[in-house]
Amino acid sequence: MSKVLVSDPIDQAGIDILSQVAQVDVKTGLPQAELIRIMPDYDALMIRSGTQVTKEIIEAGKQLKIIGRAGVGVDNVDVPAATRQGIVVVNSPEGNTIAAAEHAIAMMLSLSRHIPDANASVKSGKWDRKTFIGVEVYKKTLGIVGLGKIGAHVATVARAMGMKLLAYDPFISNERAEQLGCRLVDLDLLFREADFITLHIPKTPETANMINAETLAKMKPTVRIINCARGGIIDEAALAEAIASGKIGGSALDVFSKEPVGESPLLHLGKEAVLTPHLGASTAEAQVNVSIDVAEQIRDVLLGLPARSAVNIPGLYPDAIEKLRPYLRLAETLGNMVGQLAGGRIESLNIRMEGDLASVDSKPLVVAALKGLLYPALRERVNYVNAGIEAKERGIRVIETRDAAIRDYAGSLHLEAKGSLGDHSVTGALLGNDEIRITAVNEFPVNVPPTQNMLFTLHRDMPGIIGKIGSLLGSFNVNIASMQVGRKIVRGDAVMVLSLDDPLPEGILAEITKVQGIRDAYTVTL
Repeated sequence: MSKVLVSDPIDQAGIDILSQVAQVDVKTGLPQAELIRIMPDYDALMIRSGTQVTKEIIEAGKQLKIIGRAGVGVDNVDVPAATRQGIVVVNSPEGNTIAAAEHAIAMMLSLSRHIPDANASVKSGKWDRKTFIGVEVYKKTLGIVGLGKIGAHVATVARAMGMKLLAYDPFISNERAEQLGCRLVDLDLLFREADFITLHIPKTPETANMINAETLAKMKPTVRIINCARGGIIDEAALAEAIASGKIGGSALDVFSKEPVGESPLLHLGKEAVLTPHLGASTAEAQVNVSIDVAEQIRDVLLGLPARSAVNIPGLYPDAIEKLRPYLRLAETLGNMVGQLAGGRIESLNIRMEGDLASVDSKPLVVAALKGLLYPALRERVNYVNAGIEAKERGIRVIETRDAAIRDYAGSLHLEAKGSLGDHSVTGALLGNDEIRITAVNEFPVNVPPTQNMLFTLHRDMPGIIGKIGSLLGSFNVNIASMQVGRKIVRGDAVMVLSLDDPLPEGILAEITKVQGIRDAYTVTL
């Protein structure tokens, strides 16, 4: 039975789901040394933000298949190290959407009406109304940086409150922005025109310190900045100086570059700064949602099914997986086959999407083809997570081409491997019931289903050669399940594809190549 380690507190609903398929051990607050010691026993690790999943912990997890982060960010996971080990890393990108969006709205209103300081004042016995005169958000301009699911919900609520909306997001279409009531603008214009700015972007090299002394200088002196996304997007020292000097109106922060905050100039500001301890996902509903979401993904991976929200499988998103699942199987099979035909060291893999496949996202197909190509050499060590890295480390150049004009089948896939022992290619397609068919080998047309044991020959098309091969295999007690010859011209070169009931015995391949007219022979085991 699989074993799952839960190293941070999660909702019981998630543990109940994991318990359906695995032994679940809940051990929270463990030091790194202890995690490294026990990690070899576990197939999956479920965390929140507390556990730092380092390279050392990941490398200790010899059986580890998946790391699940019950939340949006995976900042506390060494994702490159996990990818190299072939470990899936998943999160819950939607489980706390509403909670995070509502907190951003709450922070904006708390800041505009000085609610935290007014509350503290009343509780201290004062009744000081003049000190806490605020501003309305109605008819003010809200600049939303990042119009993903959380930013979009903020837009919907802010629009209902009568705010004007500007948005910056290079990955969102004008049509989508208009649906949300937003006007897409560049970042510089948003900084200059917004009365409130709310951030909903990840921390990347491009977004680190996006709000800094230079960008703050562009903003209105009354602007108020809300960040419930990620720490490190704002230069906190520059922000504190801008607030203290009156260059901007204030800021509400839920996330910080260092957490817990410790010593910071932000702590010494007055009512113009509202600070909360990373509460964006801290609702009862969100904790249940993210626990269930990630637990279901861990369960699925342990059962051999794909994860919905893997952060380190390029292009393999849930909708892509469902739509392309039969073609992923085709790509993996063809990759496995062409790798065995080529043998030796593979230098490049040319992947050509034909017909209807020419219009689909190629990333999932490339990943599947590379997994198949490398499987004969790496076996279970290669998977959808690390296939790209393994190929790159072996110097395999991947070339993608498309040809929508090829219409032998609705959609077909052509793989050509160039290697130290020569060049080989296979083409395949799906029949109506998603049955895989090999439609060409080394450009010779065939129509055969892949089977576990196959023999391929390159030979001169001449009388008697099929009989000789059949007799030779019979003498070794090898039964032929099916046979087909592919040729371009009569009496020219041809390929023969044989499906066998059993693997070829040792030494028989050398005997086959001695048959007159046989130029080469290859075995493929799928």
